[in-house]
Amino acid sequence: MEESLLMLPYSLQNAAILTIVLAFIGYLVTFLSNRMIARRADMLRLVNERLNEFYGPLYVATIAGNTAYRTLLNKQGKTQCHPIRDEDLKEWVLWVTTIFMPLNDVREKIIIEKAHLIIEEQMPQCLLDFVTHVVGYKALLAQWAEGDYRERRSMIGWPPEFDLYVERSYQALKAEQTRLIHTSLWRFFWRVMRRARRGNGNSTQPA
Repeated sequence: MEESLLMLPYSLQNAAILTIVLAFIGYLVTFLSNRMIARRADMLRLVNERLNEFYGPLYVATIAGNTAYRTLLNKQGKTQCHPIRDEDLKEWVLWVTTIFMPLNDVREKIIIEKAHLIIEEQMPQCLLDFVTHVVGYKALLAQWAEGDYRERRSMIGWPPEFDLYVERSYQALKAEQTRLIHTSLWRFFWRVMRRARRGNGNSTQPA
């Protein structure tokens, strides 16, 4: 009897230590889980911002520009715009000034004003080449405004990597957005389920 009484304080101490350890582990798991959730939320916000303000509008404008360009070529029965024939000049000038250049201006503004949202650490060369291409057309339009149509295309060619870069970047971000959203929804679902189970466990059942 006396021995069991002497062992009782040690048991209480061990139980207290175990409670403290379990509480600390629970706190640590909760802390790391919340930190991971916050990090994923930050990543999702960045992906959304890149899609909404940079790659999304850039992609839409690029698709629209390519569609308009192919439509004009089909109408003229050509596979490429150059050389621009005299009989096509009037229509070419109309499409450049009313369709192609406004879309170029939209893309140029996105690249210049939202450059901080690019995925890469360094500005991709194809984006710089695109801006330079647009600058060449601005100089060309100034010549056209003075009635000088000797030059019919920008002296700075279209960067062939531009369209592929925009498409790949947009698709990669959409895939990342979907992954992050599904992960967040899954975590939210399990949180709700755990709370529901705790609530059912704590409720008083009728006899």
